[in-house]
Amino acid sequence: MKGRPALAAVTLIGALVLAGCGDSDTDSGSGSDSSAAGAELSVGAAYIPQPVSDSMAAGFLTITNKGDAEDELTSVTSEAGDVTVHETVDGTMQEVDRLPIPAHGQLVFKSGGNHLMFEKLKQQPKQGQTVSVELHFAHSGPVTVELPVKAATYQPTTQHSGH
Repeated sequence: MKGRPALAAVTLIGALVLAGCGDSDTDSGSGSDSSAAGAELSVGAAYIPQPVSDSMAAGFLTITNKGDAEDELTSVTSEAGDVTVHETVDGTMQEVDRLPIPAHGQLVFKSGGNHLMFEKLKQQPKQGQTVSVELHFAHSGPVTVELPVKAATYQPTTQHSGH
């Protein structure tokens, strides 16, 4: 219950950041940025389970695209340490350079699936703290997201919130 205001704030901040990115040059360029104008990204359900390791952690979130064009998550950066993007296919985890965010769809990072991997942490995140990350996309501007550190056993209950 007490995470909902933070989730709403993260979603609102992401929406405001994105809103400020697309309006400066509307329809007066080469026309090659039509996909950038078509993606409408927001981020929610972000968290990090408190890591048991002092040098590694995992991060989870959902990127929703309400726009008419696909985009791609190309990288994630954080002052907390190195961050890589991993996908899980048939139970096997592998680092990837990018993941698609379909038009009118979602890119979901969840336990046992796609996730962010934090390595070489400068300090171990503790429950109650937040870790800031910046998401970078192929077409949209970067989005900064605060990931609250939850209990190691935390399981989100909002699996259907995006529909």
